[in-house]
Amino acid sequence: MGFFSDLKEDLSQAVSELMVDEEQGAVDVKEEKAENTENAESTEEKELSLAEMLQNIDTIELPEEEQQGEEPAEIDLAEAFVAEASLEQEDKKEAAENEPEAAAEEALAAGQDMNGVDIESMLENVMPTESVEEENRAEESKGAERKMDSYVSRTVSDETAVITEGMTITGDMETEGSVDIIGCVNGNVTALGKLNITGHINGNSKASEIYAEGAKINGEVVSEGAVKIGASSVIIGNISATSAAIAGAVKGDIDVRGPVILDASAIVMGNIKSKSVQINNGAVIEGMCSQCYADVSPTSFFDDYKPDVKKAKQK
Repeated sequence: MGFFSDLKEDLSQAVSELMVDEEQGAVDVKEEKAENTENAESTEEKELSLAEMLQNIDTIELPEEEQQGEEPAEIDLAEAFVAEASLEQEDKKEAAENEPEAAAEEALAAGQDMNGVDIESMLENVMPTESVEEENRAEESKGAERKMDSYVSRTVSDETAVITEGMTITGDMETEGSVDIIGCVNGNVTALGKLNITGHINGNSKASEIYAEGAKINGEVVSEGAVKIGASSVIIGNISATSAAIAGAVKGDIDVRGPVILDASAIVMGNIKSKSVQINNGAVIEGMCSQCYADVSPTSFFDDYKPDVKKAKQK
């Protein structure tokens, strides 16, 4: 009996100890759960407070001293990176815009255009210099003198060519003798001798002496000597000679180194330059008449003339 009673007491004591341990564990679990709930509530409160602060960060007013002071040392790295990238893009854009101007300035300073061509050499090739122009003029004058010398040095032939009434020549004519033109010539006529015209010439005429009677001439008339234009002749062109007697109609300027005689039937529409002019009654002139080849120059005469101005006697 004593053995069983001891065993029963031992079992009851062990059960009681187990019950105490279970109750203590339940209490510990309850305490841990309470602590966890408290921690969770505290973290939720913290998150809510942070969210409210972030929402109301724009409305927070800083003190005046902090607003007027220097910027905070801490700067958002993302914003700084974006600002730096935008500055680099602006610098590149300005450099790209200024590159053509800088290149143009450098090219002009070096005397070149944008393609690297030397401007001075280009201008020399395009525009001749004054020396080149003077040389060209000298060569032209020499060429004209040579032509005149060759024209004067050639001897006049006694032969006389005749263009009959029913003949028409198309093209320029040149002869060392004289020419009688009764027909028609469509071209320039040059003769070292005399040129008698009773037909038609559509071109310039040049000879030592020119006589036109009943002629129709469309072109310039140049004579080394005299020019005589008959009453029924019509000339549309300028006349150059050493003397001229005109009884027909002339539409053009007359430049004669010697005297000019206008008959009563003459009709002149143009300016006259000569040494002297004789205008018969009935002649018609529409233009200016100048005796610029006269021995006396009216301009120099009146320039040299100084009238005597007498002062009135004072009483």
